[in-house]
Amino acid sequence: MAVTPVVLCLNRSGEAVAHRIAGALGAQVHGREGRVDKADAFFPNALDHARDLFAAGTPIIGVCAAGILIRAVAPILADKRTEPPVVAVSDDGGVAIPLLGGHRGANRLAREIADLLGAKAAVTTAGDVALGVALDVPPAGYRLANPEDAKSVMAAMLAGKGARIEGDAIFDIASDPRGGVELVVTEAPVAGGPERLVYYPQTYVLGVGCARNAPVEELRSSVEVMLRDAGIATGAIAAIATLDLKADEPAVNALARAFGVPLKLFTAAELEEMTPRLANPSDVVFAEVGCHGVAEAASLASAGEDAVLSVEKRKTANTTCALAKAPSPIAEPSGRARGHLSIIGIGPGQATWRTPEASRLIQEADELVGYGLYIDLLGPLAAGKTRSDFPLGGEEDRCRYALEQAGKGKNVALICSGDAGIYAMGALVFELLDRAPDEQGVSDAARRVEVMSTPGVSALQAAAARAGAPLGHDFCAISLSDLLTPRDDIVKRLHAAAEGDFVIAFYNPVSRRRRTLLAEARDILLRHRPEDTPVLLASSLGRPEENIRYRRLADLDVDEVDMLTVVLVGSSNSKLAQLGDGPRMYTPRGYARRIDGDLQNVGNRHLETETSE
Repeated sequence: MAVTPVVLCLNRSGEAVAHRIAGALGAQVHGREGRVDKADAFFPNALDHARDLFAAGTPIIGVCAAGILIRAVAPILADKRTEPPVVAVSDDGGVAIPLLGGHRGANRLAREIADLLGAKAAVTTAGDVALGVALDVPPAGYRLANPEDAKSVMAAMLAGKGARIEGDAIFDIASDPRGGVELVVTEAPVAGGPERLVYYPQTYVLGVGCARNAPVEELRSSVEVMLRDAGIATGAIAAIATLDLKADEPAVNALARAFGVPLKLFTAAELEEMTPRLANPSDVVFAEVGCHGVAEAASLASAGEDAVLSVEKRKTANTTCALAKAPSPIAEPSGRARGHLSIIGIGPGQATWRTPEASRLIQEADELVGYGLYIDLLGPLAAGKTRSDFPLGGEEDRCRYALEQAGKGKNVALICSGDAGIYAMGALVFELLDRAPDEQGVSDAARRVEVMSTPGVSALQAAAARAGAPLGHDFCAISLSDLLTPRDDIVKRLHAAAEGDFVIAFYNPVSRRRRTLLAEARDILLRHRPEDTPVLLASSLGRPEENIRYRRLADLDVDEVDMLTVVLVGSSNSKLAQLGDGPRMYTPRGYARRIDGDLQNVGNRHLETETSE
């Protein structure tokens, strides 16, 4: 289990137990507001918060009734192979029940908690109960090649079939020479099956190097040939290692993804320290990158000081590869990770509108960067995270800082409201990456980081959902801020959108110093659409102070609009449907003509029938 769990405490009767567990595990306590006195973070709704943590991949230890946790996560259960552990602990600490993720750490957590509290671990997983082991969870440093067959093998053993063990015994199971199933521990490529589980000790590190933009298949093919010649399975590889200058090479990253192992990076100075251990030091390589070898040096540096070269450097036209072997399985390969920047749109701020992917990326991040209010809106999800707050107006500094922190090998989350790609930080991040360092861009290290954007609920989507369906036909978005866009350009776009009869979402409609553009936009639109065109004013969407109101275009008053308001102006076809619980705004797409046509056809058929009679 790679992520530290969170201990949920719902009331004072379980508070002492929650803090005792958290202290032993180095975890945080998240407490229910008003019902818990002391916690690292507080939440208002237990079901929403537990669901948010679960979606983010965070292991949960709930000091509460098991039913609460079950109701919380049940709507989003999907794949037991990826879901985090969930453990329920009674308020008095008498019992710990692994509810989900038994073989992904929940059973172990329950036993640790039981040992700590002198309680009972109510483990119900058949293999753990009858065999005392989980065959699909090998020890650290080992990889199960065919996890899909673990169920049938364990079922056979539970039915009384013994297990023949070939290689090292990594489980506390006695080998039965006549056993009906096999547990094979080997570094050689071996086929598994319904009666054979194959475990690879990850004792090797694959070092690679390549020319800029080397073909992906060239590196992959070279490595596969090398491993085949050496009789080593890909599952025995613990990591792929290379020079940090190669962090963004497509071939290197594709290889790490294909092998399902981490990519580890080293500076030229770190690799140069490996020179006495190299079989093929090269002055040419030194002159080019500052170290006498990349593939051999990186494999040795990552595998550890006791590792030896198992396969010397092999070369193709554009790539090199080498293999180092450690004396025992490698649980944690040395080297730093490639930096990662997640550009995250958290929606308008309401936790239930934040996507599970956004929550997961926030949970995985080492550092949160953003406007302080946006990070605050994350609530308990940000608790315990390193955070770097920037003020409004500090957008460039914010993005530059996030990229440079990622350039140091960190996993950084840049937090934006709404959708990060819509009037937010996404475009600025890529603009900085597109500039050279001497053009006020970012450092070479920052340019080599992995950047991922995740979608969020934009303000225009949230406003439209609250209104009804105003974006049911063609629409556009226009920012009325002239801070970065010339005013003449904004006016030009206003005229074009008005003539095109688009539904328009106005972002940044006003500010303290800018009050006239919205009124000008209203007047331009009135030349092209009726005075009673519906306008939606939506403020503080998704928050307790949310305010939704409708106006006629002719009655749009700038003074009731602020920077937290999204203004949606309908097209000439937009309508307000007067319903029992209030008006709802929508823009027809043209189905009415089809409906009217169907009615006309029905009428014609009725008329024909009467005439024939």
